[in-house]
Amino acid sequence: MGLTKSKKIADGRERSKAVRSLTCGQVMTKPRLLIETASVAEALDKITINEWDHLFIINSERVPIGRVHAVDLLKLIAKKSVNREVAWMHSIPAGQLVTQGTMTMREKTPLLKAAALMLSNDINQLAVVDSEGSIVGVVSHSTVARILPRFIL
Repeated sequence: MGLTKSKKIADGRERSKAVRSLTCGQVMTKPRLLIETASVAEALDKITINEWDHLFIINSERVPIGRVHAVDLLKLIAKKSVNREVAWMHSIPAGQLVTQGTMTMREKTPLLKAAALMLSNDINQLAVVDSEGSIVGVVSHSTVARILPRFIL
């Protein structure tokens, strides 16, 4: 037997209320981190060994200062074609790899707001930070894609 029209409307309102109450802190995943004083070689190792596409570069207080994408790291290495030795990768700090700052959200920020920010700024991920600004997680397009369909269907 089908649901009555009023029951369907009530169910829709409940789902709408539930999805609006979801926060970044409730759905975030573990961030991929590297301290800014680590070397380029360490960044390359982390990315290749773990098969990651990016790293968040953090300072000693775990405050994100930027992101490094695997593609950008490969481009940098390719430009070093004159000197094929890898010694330079051990002397350059990973903090110098940052080409763009990191957009952040607080743990209590609604997931829908984070999703809208990612879409409007054409970014794949946001760092989730605590009240001191230290990174505690990450919210990405895949997080949104995994969570939101539960409330639509």
